[in-house]
Amino acid sequence: MTPITHHISDALLLEYAAGTLEEGWSLAVATHLALCPDCRKRLALMEAAGGALIESLEPETTPERERESWEAMLQRLKAEPAEEPAAAPQRPVGDADVDRAIPEPLRSYIGGSLEAVEWRRLGIGAAQYQVPVDGDLNVRLLRVGPGRPLPEHGHGGRELTLILKGCYRCDGEAFGPGDFDEEDEETVHEPVVTPDGECICLIVTDAPLKFKSRMMRVVQPFLGI
Repeated sequence: MTPITHHISDALLLEYAAGTLEEGWSLAVATHLALCPDCRKRLALMEAAGGALIESLEPETTPERERESWEAMLQRLKAEPAEEPAAAPQRPVGDADVDRAIPEPLRSYIGGSLEAVEWRRLGIGAAQYQVPVDGDLNVRLLRVGPGRPLPEHGHGGRELTLILKGCYRCDGEAFGPGDFDEEDEETVHEPVVTPDGECICLIVTDAPLKFKSRMMRVVQPFLGI
């Protein structure tokens, strides 16, 4: 398994630390955090900095219970981060390994493992599974066969992609297991799965994709993307 090279942006990680993300966004971020020690350390630093900033503010007159609540929160933010788990073995990843590598919270959302997923076929070499979450975000697992491209598309909003298995290439960059890809309205791309195996991703969007292909635009309402 290659090292994770694409991480959560500072802006998105700050949103997560502040607790302002909707469930679908949080699911993608939390799953990446479970796989990525570097981003967990960054999150711990952000939380510590936030706690220090709050502590430096002049206190206002508050009821006793509210003051105690603030003090308890500061103590939690100052706590030492948990010991990092051992790094994953650097070797090719098989299906059983992928299932073991899928951490909480995603495991609970998909029923425990990829074997439990009820895939819906999208076409030759592709399938998806709609992950149940509250709210209006589209959260899904996408499974694409080796060597196959995803149709060229843009976005009507934010798109987060977390690679769980396999690899795809896009705009000269490779995205492998654990990598996190953030796109927005300015992005138009056509990721292509590498020929050495299928690719499974967790994808979260807040608006329909904007396909370049007329045929894809025709079938898009039936695909739910």
